[in-house]
Amino acid sequence: MANGSDWYHQRHIAAPAFMGERLKSYAGLMVECTKKMLQSLQNAVESGQTEVEIGEYMTRVSADIISRTEFDSSYEKGKQIFHLLTELQSLCHQATRHLCLPGSRFFPSNYNRQIKSKKMEVDRLLLEIIQSRKDCVEIGRSSSYGNDLLGILVNEMEKKRSDGFNINLQLIMDECKTFFFAGHETTALLLTWTVMLLASNPSWQEKVRAEVNEVCNGETPSIDHLSKFNLLNMVINESLRLYPPATLLPRMAFEDIKLGDLHVPKGLQIWIPVLAIHHSEEIWGKDANEFNPDRFASKPFAPGRHFIPFATGPRNCIGQSFAMMEAKIILAMLISQFSFHISDSYRHAPVVVLTIKPKYGVQVYLKPLNS
Repeated sequence: MANGSDWYHQRHIAAPAFMGERLKSYAGLMVECTKKMLQSLQNAVESGQTEVEIGEYMTRVSADIISRTEFDSSYEKGKQIFHLLTELQSLCHQATRHLCLPGSRFFPSNYNRQIKSKKMEVDRLLLEIIQSRKDCVEIGRSSSYGNDLLGILVNEMEKKRSDGFNINLQLIMDECKTFFFAGHETTALLLTWTVMLLASNPSWQEKVRAEVNEVCNGETPSIDHLSKFNLLNMVINESLRLYPPATLLPRMAFEDIKLGDLHVPKGLQIWIPVLAIHHSEEIWGKDANEFNPDRFASKPFAPGRHFIPFATGPRNCIGQSFAMMEAKIILAMLISQFSFHISDSYRHAPVVVLTIKPKYGVQVYLKPLNS
């Protein structure tokens, strides 16, 4: 984890990709990826498959969106990178289920060899994409490194370099991996849990559908529509409260701190228990473990203290606006095309594996609304 001036410069390199007009420009791409996913669901239903594991579709569409926003003009190679990163993520999840001995990551085991090999292949592919774009700029075939996330990062890197701050390609490659790990699985899980909650609460599903139909009036959701999805926003926030993307937030004290009677010494690692805070009856009331989006109609809680799905402060999630925009577009399009209710085969078993996952998936019955 970077700190001090290193963190500051890294943050400022990545920030332009998630701000203003640049952020808004991703909406059309998100819509197109969602259309493909909805067509897949339609095909499944038409083939006689009325029950689907919705998490598979949410994982696919979020991967497609992050692939296209990050590597638009190098999409095919980007898909190879994300396939390798998915395998790496799976290997890391396996590691959390085993006893790790000090220094075990240096053992010449098959597991460690797999991780090393996949990391090297990811770096090789990323370097190829970056180098090819740099070559195009140098020979005059292109005036920029691209308008996707990778291009923005390289453009910002060159600006910083001209200002005398040395940034190497490894930092850019690491940022690309961070975008994937931070923005792929977490968004897919947010979507999956939200569909589960709406499928289990048909009255709220109808309310949200009515709102989407009224706001969009038959049109595809646009940037202008998103701020008007008040009920959908409440439902997404309640989903984030019940099933936050990160159950714990690691932090470290960089100086001695006095909090009331509590002394926090410099260097102490602190873990903020997000899941416990989000389910605290003292904060949220006796129904803290129940689905009640109405609690977000007003704000009796303190944002940044009691509700922290994207962390808070200067180290909050840089992509939170991207994630919320993506979730609103996908859910609005899904709910306007399909009705869904929870399957009899669904087993509610949230399990914490870095994030909160449905252990057995989320099975729902789908019904096209235009049939």
